[in-house]
Amino acid sequence: MKYDNDERPRVLANYLVEHNSTVRATAKAFGISKSTVHKDITYRLKRIDPPLSAAVNQILEKNKSERHLRGGNATKLKYEGAKCTKISH
Repeated sequence: MKYDNDERPRVLANYLVEHNSTVRATAKAFGISKSTVHKDITYRLKRIDPPLSAAVNQILEKNKSERHLRGGNATKLKYEGAKCTKISH
């Protein structure tokens, strides 16, 4: 989907806020890169919609504070899956 320069940051930010999403999940939902999403919601959005930018920044800070937990859970699931594979062989 094609957006103008001021519309895409708002659309991405609204999605992120409504779904309490991550940058990675938002990028995947829209089929664009994480870098594009990050640039749109941190730099461009601040210029065009400061109140929405503040809401997005709260979610980004929460995600940043939780990322070590997500990484630990992903690693745990990875190795639990490996154990199940070894047992079934």
